[in-house]
Amino acid sequence: MNENKMFVLNNINKTYGETRALSSLSLVVEKSEMIALIGPSGAGKTTLLNILANTVQPDNGEVFVDGIELNSYKSAKQFADKVGIIRQQFDLVGQLAVIHNVLAGKLKDWGFFKALFSLIIPQDSKAAEKALEKVGLKDKLYKRTSNLSGGEQQRVALARLLVQKPQAVLADEPVASLDPVRAEDILYTLTKLASEENQTVIASLHSVEYAKKYFNRIIALKQGKIYFDFPVEKVTEELLSSLYSLEEVAHHE
Repeated sequence: MNENKMFVLNNINKTYGETRALSSLSLVVEKSEMIALIGPSGAGKTTLLNILANTVQPDNGEVFVDGIELNSYKSAKQFADKVGIIRQQFDLVGQLAVIHNVLAGKLKDWGFFKALFSLIIPQDSKAAEKALEKVGLKDKLYKRTSNLSGGEQQRVALARLLVQKPQAVLADEPVASLDPVRAEDILYTLTKLASEENQTVIASLHSVEYAKKYFNRIIALKQGKIYFDFPVEKVTEELLSSLYSLEEVAHHE
């Protein structure tokens, strides 16, 4: 398989009861691409990201991550070297200091006892400091995470990814809970850092404006299928209007 391909999906299907989340979906993502995933609610964006993150199994079809079939990854560590995920809820432990949440990105490299000991005396604090400096939070190292603002907590999640160093970052509605200023700040930081590290990014977004501003390829999903897949400059208002129109929904009702 071409070594420049980060993700390859062949004929993926996924249903939840009577609901078809993804239908015969095939997709190729090259390494270092910056992709925005858009579409109406219920289009299948989160399901697609969860399949790529190996947290949801497709009903059938093939998924390759960096040339290796998803089920052939032998350990969580091996997969964590390839893929990291950042979610709308941040997935942080609020009671812990920021440094501990950042160093969670190291868990794939540490044994159980080192990870446990790190909760008492942080191990590799230099890595955490460096990552927090890159996201502009070096002064928050020992602050309680729950005391930070939503934007700051999402920056902590970005710092954790910097410590993890995956080849690809999946972002599931990473700015949905933030106000517009903080949302732009996080997307700018995410895409800038990923570009510096030559990481692949796939981010699901509600905002078409953000998709156009921070990403160079837009994949639109509708009713579990790829509705269009274009470079940003080829995404027209007509396409977007059609994507979000309710006509097909009304027809099915």
